[in-house]
Amino acid sequence: MPVPARLGVFRVLCLFAVFEAVCLLDTGMLFPRESSSREVKELNGRWDFRADKSPNRNQGFEKAWYKSRLAETGPVIDMPVPASYNDITQDPTLRDFIGWVWYEREVVVPARWIADEGTRVVLRVGSAHYYSVVWVNGVKVTEHNGGHLPFEAEIGSLIRKDPTQPCRITIAVNNTLTLDTLPPGNIQHMDDHTKYPDGFFVQNIYFDFFNYAGIHRSVLLYTTPKAYVDDITVVTDFLDNTGLVYYKVSVQGAATATLKATLMDKNGRCVASSSEPSGVLKVVDVNLWWPYLMHENPAYLYSMEVRLMATDSRSTYEDVYTLPVGIRTVNVTSTQFLINNKPFYFHGVNKHEDSDIRGKGFDWPLIVKDFNLLKWLGANSFRTSHYPYAEEILQMCDRHGIVVIDELSLVTSGVLLVRRDKNHASVVMWSVANEPAAEMTLIKHTKALDPSRPVTFITDSNYARDRGAPYVDVICVNSYFSWYHDPGHLEVIPIQLKTQFENWYGKYQKPIIQSEYGADAVAGFHSDPPVMFSEEYQKAVLQSYHNVLDQKRKQYVIGELIWNFADFMTVQGITRVVGNKKGIFTRERQPKAAAFILKERYWRLANETGRLPVWTKYPCSF
Repeated sequence: MPVPARLGVFRVLCLFAVFEAVCLLDTGMLFPRESSSREVKELNGRWDFRADKSPNRNQGFEKAWYKSRLAETGPVIDMPVPASYNDITQDPTLRDFIGWVWYEREVVVPARWIADEGTRVVLRVGSAHYYSVVWVNGVKVTEHNGGHLPFEAEIGSLIRKDPTQPCRITIAVNNTLTLDTLPPGNIQHMDDHTKYPDGFFVQNIYFDFFNYAGIHRSVLLYTTPKAYVDDITVVTDFLDNTGLVYYKVSVQGAATATLKATLMDKNGRCVASSSEPSGVLKVVDVNLWWPYLMHENPAYLYSMEVRLMATDSRSTYEDVYTLPVGIRTVNVTSTQFLINNKPFYFHGVNKHEDSDIRGKGFDWPLIVKDFNLLKWLGANSFRTSHYPYAEEILQMCDRHGIVVIDELSLVTSGVLLVRRDKNHASVVMWSVANEPAAEMTLIKHTKALDPSRPVTFITDSNYARDRGAPYVDVICVNSYFSWYHDPGHLEVIPIQLKTQFENWYGKYQKPIIQSEYGADAVAGFHSDPPVMFSEEYQKAVLQSYHNVLDQKRKQYVIGELIWNFADFMTVQGITRVVGNKKGIFTRERQPKAAAFILKERYWRLANETGRLPVWTKYPCSF
C-alpha cells in the first residue's frame, strides 16, 4: 500500500476511535442555539442576592431559604448575573467572603412552553464558582461541583405543576476551596483570641489569581422537543481538494427516528448531505479552516444542520440543530506542528477571564475588545490558562481563526471539557494541566477521549517535572529567567533559555512551546538602565527571549506565548501590588511598551510565511 494511502487509513481509524471514546459519555453538551424547534430565554440581569454570614455559613440550609422568596427570609441586595460578586459592592467583607451565597430570580415562562407537554424545558447555568445547588419553586433540581463548565437540569414537570405561578429559581454557590477541590486550597482557623476575633479564618490558595466567585456565565432557559438531538461529534480531514466530515449524531427521547445531516457553505448552499445517524460528508473543492494570518481566507466555517423526525403514539416531533464546522487537520512531527499539513508557529498569549468590576463574569464588550487587541497584536493563538473559558469565546476563535490550546486540570473535568469543546476547529490541542505534580493519568485519559488532537502538559523548567513528557505530543515549558530566578540579571537569559531548550529536546525529541515567559511592569514606571518592574525591564526580558527563540524556532521550537495578555487581580500580598502586572496590556486594556515590541515581532513572524494578503503586510488599524 502506498504511504499516502496508509496514512489515510490510519487517520480514518483514529477518527472512528474518537467516536468510540467520546460517544461513550452519557449525554451531550451542545451549546443552546435557537432554531425552528428550539427557543432560548436568557436570564441575565439583576438577581436578588444574600451572603450567608452566619458563623457556620450554613444558616441558609438550616432555615431552608429556598422554600420561599429570598427577600422573605432576610435582607437582599441587587447582584448582576453574570459577574463575580466580589467587586460589585463597597463591602470589604463581601469582597473576600468565603462560604455560601444565595441568588434568586423569578421568571415568567412562556405559556406555550407550559401548555405543550412535548416540549422539554431546560435550565442551564454556564458556570458558577465552585459548588452549586439549584432549586426551582423550592424543589432541588441539580447540584454541581466545580467552576468553569456548564450544568443543567430539565424542569418542565416542575413548572407545569402550577402554571399560574412564576418560576422561582434559587441558586446557592459556595467558593470554599479545600484539598479536594479544583483549584485546591485549605481553610486555616486562627484560634488565638489575643490576636484574632472569634471565628476568624483565612482561605489559603495555591494559585496566582484572585478567587473570584459567583455566577460567572449566562443562566438560560431553553427548549427542545421531547425527542431531540442530544449530541453531535464531528472530526474532519481532507484529501487533495475534497473535505471529509466524519460525524455521529446521538438522539434522546425516541426509540427510532429519521435523521438528515446537511452541510452548507457560507452562502447557505448545500455541499453534502446524508440520511444516516453517522458517516462521512464529502465536500468537493473544500474551503479549509485556516488560522488568522496563515491564509487570505481564514476561519472558513460550514454549517451542519441536523434535522430529526420522530413519532410516538401521541405526537410527531421535529428537532433542528445547526453546528458550525471548520474543516482542518492537525498533526505533529518531532520538530513541527502542522495545520492542514502546513507548519504552524504559535505566536500568541496566555489569558485570564478577569476584568475590573466584573471579575470573572462574562462580558461581551470586553470579549470583543480583547479579540480586536489580539488581531492588532498579530497574535494567532492563546492558551486558556488555567481553566476552560466560556463557550462563546471559543466560538469567537472559530469565527476569527484564533488557535486555542484548551486547558483542563482534572480527569473528571477533562471528560466534560472534551465533551463540550470537541467540535471547535480552533481547538488544536488539549493541555492537561499547568505545572502538575502528577499528570500521567490525565494525559492518558485525554488521549483516549480524543485521539484526533495532540496533547501537551505545561512543565516548569526549573523543577523538571517531566514524568508526563514521554506521553505527550508537544512539550510546553514555563520559565521566568531573570525574574523569579536570578532576578535583575538579564545576562543569564540567553544561556539558561538555550540550555532549557537543548535539555528538553535532547531528552525527548519532541517539539517545544515556550508556554510562559515575562516580567512584571507597572504601567508608566520607567528606568534607564532597566530595573525590575519598569516597562524598560519588561521589554528587555522579552527581547532577550526573542533572540534565543529566533534561533530555536528554526529547529524544534514551535511557539511562544507571553505571560500575560493583560494584568489581572490576585490575592493581597507583599509580592503583588494590586494584582499581577505581567500583562503587556493593563487591566483596562491599554498597551504597555512591551505590547509594541510584541506587535512588531508577531507581524514579522506572520509575514515570513509569505501567505498573507498585501493589505496585512503593514497593518495600521482593524
